[in-house]
Amino acid sequence: MPVRGIRGATSATANTAEAIVEATEELLRELVRLNDLDPAEIAFAYFTTTPDLNAEFPALAARRLGWLDVPLLCGHDMNVQQPNPRGVPMCVRILLLYNTPRPQASMRFAYMRGAEAIKADLDYMRGSLTP
Repeated sequence: MPVRGIRGATSATANTAEAIVEATEELLRELVRLNDLDPAEIAFAYFTTTPDLNAEFPALAARRLGWLDVPLLCGHDMNVQQPNPRGVPMCVRILLLYNTPRPQASMRFAYMRGAEAIKADLDYMRGSLTP
């Protein structure tokens, strides 16, 4: 079965375990809803945070949702020198790899709580590459 990538990003309100897990859980629930995901078909989830978030692993939110058999990994985003118009402070990002026969173009991404700036940049890049 093909594997498809699903991206998402959100921001936490504070560098606390509660804020990181709450924001991440909200994002995961939205990705599941948008893509009608079956957790048994999630091949892998990679979470990153900006360096200003280090109070908790965002993957804890997935475990609390029952994703006990999904391989999870956390890391930090690159710390690109400022000013960086694509940077979102206190940001949690995710890349899900999902087993599905659906085409990549049907996968729906979610950008929440100010992380829409990441999608706006992607939309701009897509538009600038269109002939």
